[in-house]
Amino acid sequence: MAEKKTNYKKFIIWFWALVLGGVLILAGLFFTASVGGFGALPTFEELENPQTNLATEVISSDGVTIGKYATENRTPVHFNELPQNLVNALVATEDERFYDHSGIDFRGTARAVLKPGSGGASTITQQLAKMLFTGRASSNIFKRVLQKMKEWVVATKLEKQYTKQEIIAMYLNKYDFLNQAVGIRSAARIYFGKEPKELEIQESAMLVGMLKNSSYFNPLRREALVKQRRNVVLLQMTKNGFITETEKKNLQQLPLELNYTPESHDEGYATYFRAHLQKVMRTWVRNNPKPNGEEYDIFRDGLKIYVTIDSRMQMYAEEAVQEHMANLQSYFFKEQARNRTAPFYDLEKSQIRGIYERAKKNSNRYKRLIAAGKPKKEIDEIFNTKTKMKVFSWKGVKDTVMSPNDSIKYYKHFLRSGLLSIEPQTGHIKAWVGGINNKFFKYDAVAQQKRQVGSTFKPFVYATAINQLRMSPCDELPNIRYTIPKGKYGIPEAWTPDNATENYGGMLTLKDGLAGSVNTISANLIDKVAPENVVRLAKASGIETDIQANPSIALGAVDLSLLEMVSAYSTFANRGLRVKPMIITRIEDKNGTVLKDFVPETQEVLSEESAYVILNLLEGVTQSGSGVRLRSTWSSGGKAVTGFPYGFKNAIAGKTGTTQNQSDGWFMGIVPNLATGVWTGGEDRATHFAGITKGQGATMALPTWAIFMQKCYADKSLNISKEEFEKPEELSININCNKEEDENINTIPEGDTDF
Repeated sequence: MAEKKTNYKKFIIWFWALVLGGVLILAGLFFTASVGGFGALPTFEELENPQTNLATEVISSDGVTIGKYATENRTPVHFNELPQNLVNALVATEDERFYDHSGIDFRGTARAVLKPGSGGASTITQQLAKMLFTGRASSNIFKRVLQKMKEWVVATKLEKQYTKQEIIAMYLNKYDFLNQAVGIRSAARIYFGKEPKELEIQESAMLVGMLKNSSYFNPLRREALVKQRRNVVLLQMTKNGFITETEKKNLQQLPLELNYTPESHDEGYATYFRAHLQKVMRTWVRNNPKPNGEEYDIFRDGLKIYVTIDSRMQMYAEEAVQEHMANLQSYFFKEQARNRTAPFYDLEKSQIRGIYERAKKNSNRYKRLIAAGKPKKEIDEIFNTKTKMKVFSWKGVKDTVMSPNDSIKYYKHFLRSGLLSIEPQTGHIKAWVGGINNKFFKYDAVAQQKRQVGSTFKPFVYATAINQLRMSPCDELPNIRYTIPKGKYGIPEAWTPDNATENYGGMLTLKDGLAGSVNTISANLIDKVAPENVVRLAKASGIETDIQANPSIALGAVDLSLLEMVSAYSTFANRGLRVKPMIITRIEDKNGTVLKDFVPETQEVLSEESAYVILNLLEGVTQSGSGVRLRSTWSSGGKAVTGFPYGFKNAIAGKTGTTQNQSDGWFMGIVPNLATGVWTGGEDRATHFAGITKGQGATMALPTWAIFMQKCYADKSLNISKEEFEKPEELSININCNKEEDENINTIPEGDTDF
């Protein structure tokens, strides 16, 4: 009996010795880890400011994030920006005793040790510690134990340093939800197209379910599995009293209802604008270093760039381009089906081969092959070999099989377009559409491209005459061929331009001359004022390209960008005061400190009176010239004609432009608080419509402007003006030509070609 009692006593002693020994060993390991025995631990400063790559946000004038620059698409949010249902789902699923422990859940740890498979022992704080400071788990069991010790130490330090709410926010901001969705804000926007605060319970449950393993529970690839995991989260929320049994059952029946909204550089709105802004910001960071002398990194430092773009107007502009260009392209395809040299006109076979060869050598594929040292013969073979690829179409991206050479020919058939809209009084660029699809057509038609502007340049000739000679819209000039002799202004040959319609005779007022885009009147005017004075006024108005002071500029024989043209036209709308276009209003760092406020740059170009008279002339274009298509009715042969759907009745100053062979179609349109320009044409100038009917600016470009403005006017929150242009108090130049206006108003011309 005594022997049994002794054995029992030994058992008790050994048991407690093992327990105490284990505790001492654990405490020793914990202490060793806490003093850095298993590797360096984060300092106080590192805990206070953990290193995290933060996306730079591009924020529109109406407060919408329209894009980001990022190595990791992460934009942090504060705890108060998270919905309670998301917090509840997180705690119920990942750490039920989160509010009761100080970083380590010993009950959970003991359960995981004694009952493997019963659930993970890591708390939310430990998971955060691993993401921030300790890295991926090691496959070596000994190293994993040491890493776990470090996680415990860092977790307890985090609990001392931050509140529970801050830890939750940091954890959700840090996690990578895949598909460029780093952090909860990006995840909410990319998977559901909304801000975190707007998440519904089932949406929050899906995102929390992804925390187990976002690669495995990827909603874009394993929808059924992700739904199953979401329902587990809803079950956990029920067990923890956050939702009722009835709510759980109803929510579990719902589909995922993803609204996948990728945030890559090629996706979303204002893609061409964001590409341009990135170039501007690269220059800015070089000239504006941090206090320590380092450059800001727009992909990591979490800057906030407040831009002038209005997200609503940008959306309407992109929709307008898409709607019109899809329709216009269908007509172009039909025409090219009958063209043996499609999509080109007026070219020899050798010239066409040259175009394709240049396009081939400019392609990224060709440049990669050259960089890899591939010989020409092998490169040619690759470009002639059919392969699977995705190509653009107006009915959506389509999968096909074609050779790279065939894809080059395929894309040459597509017409391109650009739109820019500026608020004249502030210089703020409100909408920027550089092309029809940035993923497939990278070249920006707003800032990069310069094309011949045609008749849209004529207002600068008229403006010079009005400003310099005090001419009136009612002044008359003979509609006869006008010759500028050889040698004058340095021209090598005499210059006598023809009218597009071959109509001559009689006298025309300046108003009729501009409305009908009559070349003889423009030639006469530029000779009166001298080409160098026209160039001087155009440059002062916003044209930055070097222009040769040649008489032919009277007909628009000069290549300019859409950005330059809209900027210059804005001067007319702003009473002759040029405001340099702005794209940025403010830049802040990640903490909200203002790094730079941008202010408008202004310059007086024209008198207020001259600017108003030019607007009056340009109004004539939309009343009796090629811009009359903006109205719902017009007269032809004395009969009222209807057919165009736009029906604008407000004051619009505008000018169409069509270049030689219909290679470029332009429309510049102004209302009192918005100047908008549209260009349309082929990538190559030999790509164009065969005839003037479809190829003129009034058909190629004007409809995009009209659709855009209809959408803007329908959105009353934008306050786009329908008022008359403000008349100067003192107007000494006569604009009332004392004619029966009804005789001339709304008479549609044959065309406005300049050559």
